[in-house]
Amino acid sequence: MDFVAVFGTGALVAFGLYWFVWVLGPAEQKGKRAVDLSGGSISAEKVQDKYKQYWSFFRRPKEIETAEKVPDFVDTFYNLVTDIYEWGWGQSFHFSPSIQGKSHRDATRLHEEMAVDLIRVGPGDRILDVGCGVGGPMRAIAAHSRANVVGITINEYQVNRARQHNKKAGLDALCEVVCGNFLQMPFPDNSFDGAYSIEATCHAPKLEEVYAEIFRVLKPGSLYVSYEWVTTDKYRGENPEHVDIIQGIERGDALPGLRSYADIAETARKVGFEVVKEQDLAKPPALPWWSRLKMGRIAYWRNHILVTILAALGIAPKGTVDVHEMLFKTADYLTRGGDTGIFSPMHMILCKKPAATGSTQSSSPSADC
Repeated sequence: MDFVAVFGTGALVAFGLYWFVWVLGPAEQKGKRAVDLSGGSISAEKVQDKYKQYWSFFRRPKEIETAEKVPDFVDTFYNLVTDIYEWGWGQSFHFSPSIQGKSHRDATRLHEEMAVDLIRVGPGDRILDVGCGVGGPMRAIAAHSRANVVGITINEYQVNRARQHNKKAGLDALCEVVCGNFLQMPFPDNSFDGAYSIEATCHAPKLEEVYAEIFRVLKPGSLYVSYEWVTTDKYRGENPEHVDIIQGIERGDALPGLRSYADIAETARKVGFEVVKEQDLAKPPALPWWSRLKMGRIAYWRNHILVTILAALGIAPKGTVDVHEMLFKTADYLTRGGDTGIFSPMHMILCKKPAATGSTQSSSPSADC
């Protein structure tokens, strides 16, 4: 009888682990499994040291405000978080407004398709994805528009992941991924029929620098749309709670500093763009974009227990637990930013490069990774 009880308990535990890791593990059908979590291009034994290095950037805030330091800062961040993002969120590393009756996946896809619809491109056009991550938006946009999409990301691990996903989706003929710094893009002047960035240019130390590069590589008459992370008109710099929320978002998302919504159009005009349209897509009647974060709290604790077990067993790199905990805390700051209305991750700006213009800069050097 004792043998039967022990055997039954062991079988139950084994089944529970199987369910946690292989059934609940993937974020989506083609996502990461928990047992495959890594530190990106960082070797497993160095993940914890790199996590500490990431936090050291915030002890030297002036350094992350310079173009020279930002690539390492952002690259380290995405090595640490890419697998966890894929596993716990999906292949599109951004938010979208909730839509009544639609799944989060469908709402994400519609948010991405709207971007390419705004820049009015189609089959045969060549467009640029500025800060493409592992290519979730790229694939949705290529499938929807049949345009040729070229994505650029600073992180080599993301390049490899994006290429794998593109091939699995049967979209590798339409999707190309380049490793490089979007502040110095390895593309000639006037070479793209359109461009978009989805919650990516927030990593630039100065928005003017990345907008100027996008302006340079666009053909005259082409359109560019961006979903920007901003503080809204409700943000008050003298309010300690507001400052705490925004700083928490910056620390947990590798941001040199969040910008005010009021600065976006001014910056676009400064580099030569005409501003066609500007709108905060988070405002009503849009449903809260942060509802997914609130709904994911139970999943977080389940995942955190799993990550802790895998790290203890040596399956996940040491330091993965710290990274996962950081992202949970950041999710709380993001939720508070949404609840108070002081933060938006989807301030949309649609710009046009004037038809009769030349590039204001010379071609940039080759990619640096």
